[in-house]
Amino acid sequence: MRIFQGSTDLDVSELGAKQLEFLKKRFSEVHIDKVYSSPLIRAVKTAVAVVGDRNLEVETCDGLIELHGGVVEGKPFAEAFNSIEGLADAWDNHPQDFAPEGGEPMRHAYERIWETVCKIARDNKGKTIAASSHGGVIRCLVCRLIENDINKLKDISWSENTAVMLIEFDDDFKANLVYFNDYSHLPEEFVNRKTRLASFMRGNAK
Repeated sequence: MRIFQGSTDLDVSELGAKQLEFLKKRFSEVHIDKVYSSPLIRAVKTAVAVVGDRNLEVETCDGLIELHGGVVEGKPFAEAFNSIEGLADAWDNHPQDFAPEGGEPMRHAYERIWETVCKIARDNKGKTIAASSHGGVIRCLVCRLIENDINKLKDISWSENTAVMLIEFDDDFKANLVYFNDYSHLPEEFVNRKTRLASFMRGNAK
């Protein structure tokens, strides 16, 4: 049963632990000056895998955390999207308007992740930084970099677990997205593709 994890602090799955082994190997010979992470355990463990055998500590950053789902936080997708009229439609068709009661509106997360990444870049000029975050805010970040319009968020694909993106900032801190959703370090049998459509979740909940 899949749940709306959001900011719920759940550990990585058995598959996730295996994926992190491949991620660690991918970064084993990549120069890194500093590593940041969302404070949630699944992100921290991802950051630790990136650190590998280096003598680096992971610095947690609240700005990298996943958006909080409010009234649907921690609930099964089927229950969450059947409980509130219009919520599934927003999630599937105009995610920029996703704003469950008591949670973080998607529009806020869109601005928050961008401000966080820009601050990290400015605080570490000339350095190579790794940052571990979550699917929802990463999607917002990719939308900002590609479209610069949150209303295009629906057109942005989700990243697979442990997928890597590379952003380069020039001397004026103008960002260039080199690539995203690169999970070439994962053997095909370790790629767990799942639809993120609310309609799919509703239709398969019995």
